[in-house]
Amino acid sequence: MISQDRIRRVQADLSGKTLTLGELAEIAEKHGLPLSITAVAEAMVKEGKTYEEILSLVLGSFEHNLRALDVGLTWGRSFLLGTVGSELARKKDEKPLINDSLINNALVYTLATEVGNHEIGLRPCAGTGDSCPYTGLMRALKDEGVSEEQIALSTALMLKVGSIFRAGKQTTGCNMEGFGAGAAATAAALTDLRGGTPNQVLKSIVLALSPTIAVPCTPRVMVAGLCAAHISGAILIGNQASNLIMKTSLPIDVDVDVMIAMATRIHVEAAPVITRINLEYLEPYFRKNPEVEPFVDGELRKSEKERAERIRQQAREEVRKLVSSSRSLTQVLGEVVVGGSSIAVGSPTNMARICHEMISGEIKKIRIELTTDLFSRRAINVPAILMGAIYGAKTGDVEMYHKIFELPEIKNIEINVSKVDTPEVQRIRIETTGKSAMVDGRNRGGGRVAIIDAKPSVQEALIAAKTLGIEVTN
Repeated sequence: MISQDRIRRVQADLSGKTLTLGELAEIAEKHGLPLSITAVAEAMVKEGKTYEEILSLVLGSFEHNLRALDVGLTWGRSFLLGTVGSELARKKDEKPLINDSLINNALVYTLATEVGNHEIGLRPCAGTGDSCPYTGLMRALKDEGVSEEQIALSTALMLKVGSIFRAGKQTTGCNMEGFGAGAAATAAALTDLRGGTPNQVLKSIVLALSPTIAVPCTPRVMVAGLCAAHISGAILIGNQASNLIMKTSLPIDVDVDVMIAMATRIHVEAAPVITRINLEYLEPYFRKNPEVEPFVDGELRKSEKERAERIRQQAREEVRKLVSSSRSLTQVLGEVVVGGSSIAVGSPTNMARICHEMISGEIKKIRIELTTDLFSRRAINVPAILMGAIYGAKTGDVEMYHKIFELPEIKNIEINVSKVDTPEVQRIRIETTGKSAMVDGRNRGGGRVAIIDAKPSVQEALIAAKTLGIEVTN
């Protein structure tokens, strides 16, 4: 698929350098090569091997994992997933998981590989989790009649992406393993296989990574069944990301290296918190090995059973509180929110509407203070906040939202938008020639507002909210 002369030219740009994924793609674009071939050329330079040798070794590295896949398709029984692999294999054509033969096969083979992992193990990458989708997709490509060379190139690209996650995985977390690494590598391989440019491959990786960031794995991995959605989800998310990039003009501006670096840091910092909460709720559901349990102190086993019942009752009371504060069935949905987000736009806008309800006279100055995440989304929420503050416009006023900066009144108002570090803060001050007002609120989903302080008074703000039909919460 590539001449020796072209390989030598690209190798000149690769020699002696440690390149990020983004930088490798830049070289691939420069030479008009697929990212998969460029990744192989890089390996040729680093390992001192020929093109054919690299491809052969890539395929050879999956020999054991493919055996594990076959185990999962036939006699394998996982202590967490049962016989899901062989069950799906029997119904693969009759009752597919998805009506796309390549993706359906990849899903079945990915889950079968996980079953096989629990029987004979896998050769791990970032973890054993992401080796499942790599193996599943590789086998599915073979079933589709893809050439051995192209399968090797696709697999090489998956391993290139996986190698970065392997280096980044420092603690528990499926975001840097089965789900995250698997989705990113799947997206890369499919986009490259479908003729995508190196830049399109990077965009698909960014898109696939987005929903996987901060997703935990262990200790949920010890709970029966749950891991299946993570592992097979990597194939689904990767395919979806690839298709969106290849079939639409979806704007993806985030640099791939920025996305991976962020995912890695979040993985390290969020995993301990997430794991602690996971353990609190799900440890009672961990699968037990009947051959191991007799060695555990009887009182300890008894306390675990008691704890399981306590957690169940605790969870029910927590959910009962949520249900008691929820709306009736026909009133669940809130007011329309233009701008894309009820929490980033709806809640700040309603804060401004409450403030507007309390003022009188001509508006001279508006000061908006937003917490970090709201400030970062100022492009979508400031127009809505201003329409609420100046005109009292509702969150669903589409026409006002899109023309707010064209209206004459805004030109005579001094407006300042600033950032505050305190979480959840959304604060607005409206100064007028008559009665000025302030609302210090906290951001809540569904367009709701938690009022902390207000001027002239909190009571007047609460009355204003009730008059406007705005839901106030704690």
